[in-house]
Amino acid sequence: MKIAYCVLGTFNSGGMERVLANKANYLSKIGHEVTIITTDQQERVSYYSLNTAIKCVDLQLNYTDDLNKGLVTRLIAYTIKQKKHRTRLSQLLKKLCCNVVISLFDHDATILPQINDGSKKILEIHFSRYKRLQYNRKGFWKWVDAYRSYKDLSLVKKFSRFIVLTEEDKGYWGTVPHIHVIPNANSFVPKNLATGSNNRVIAVGRYDAQKNFSDLIEAWRLVANDCTDWSLTIYGHGPQKQQLQQLIDRLDLNNSVTLHPPVVDIEKAYTDSAILAMTSRYEGLPMALLEGQSCGLPLVSYACKCGPRDIIRNGFNGYLIDESNVAGMAAQLVKLIRDPALRIHLGKNAAQMAHNYAEDKIMNQWLSLFEDVLRVDKDELKYKSV
Repeated sequence: MKIAYCVLGTFNSGGMERVLANKANYLSKIGHEVTIITTDQQERVSYYSLNTAIKCVDLQLNYTDDLNKGLVTRLIAYTIKQKKHRTRLSQLLKKLCCNVVISLFDHDATILPQINDGSKKILEIHFSRYKRLQYNRKGFWKWVDAYRSYKDLSLVKKFSRFIVLTEEDKGYWGTVPHIHVIPNANSFVPKNLATGSNNRVIAVGRYDAQKNFSDLIEAWRLVANDCTDWSLTIYGHGPQKQQLQQLIDRLDLNNSVTLHPPVVDIEKAYTDSAILAMTSRYEGLPMALLEGQSCGLPLVSYACKCGPRDIIRNGFNGYLIDESNVAGMAAQLVKLIRDPALRIHLGKNAAQMAHNYAEDKIMNQWLSLFEDVLRVDKDELKYKSV
């Protein structure tokens, strides 16, 4: 098959970019022709390595260049770029002659269903039904997000298939007939599992409002009072780094909390830890939970929309905490810190649960979906020819 993915860029170290790289590499390795089409790559290299057989094409639209401009300028620029986007993407897809084109719900999502290049169009979302509202923007943009969230429902119906990451999120979309649940796969198969003996809690994610690391740091203030020989390391980068560091300074936690830059080989960071913590406001299917689980870490997470409820069985491989319950987060971390046997038991259960997200198992679901949508297309042609 000829398969194309449409995304903003592959230069970020985020979970979506990691998942895309893994899927593209898998499909390329088994003989499919894969193209990744970006809009804002700006000649930057992919953060995660891609097979040399994968073709990468950037449309040079650079939507992100306009983020700091005024409202009117930004709206005009977006309208102009959407028109260019439609023209350039249409020309490219007609040249590529793909069987399947997948949108990752970015700027191309409103354009793809209008392009008549002979390919089947699939939409996948890496957040949840209410992702736009969860940005919690103010003023005019709050109403824009509400309107776009309303319009999302009609948009997804224009695609041949619509893929969400969790059963929880599927329920939020109502009666969309062609919706399917395919979770993210594990990013890697760890060489070793965490022993649970290292006195460190790990968190991973972008330093932004979504990941809400300020709550985790506030919780750690309570943990540090009782567990003075333990540390918290948060791997990531982002716009809130200075704000988070100031919070660490103000709470006098510099001796036990570290903001660490992201690393490509995150496996060792997980296996050198004993517990994984997450305080996100919203997710799709958080890669940090999947990766930590595969490395045998017990998981402690806010029960936000969406993902944690699909991954964590409360008391079996970790604990779900009510959103914004800083004291509850701290209490469960202290409970695991004080009970090494419980940490090890939950960690072993987590490693077993990770088999549900094995790469072959998840990618076979994608291959079956591709075959199904193309078979429907062939059946329709056969019917029309009779």
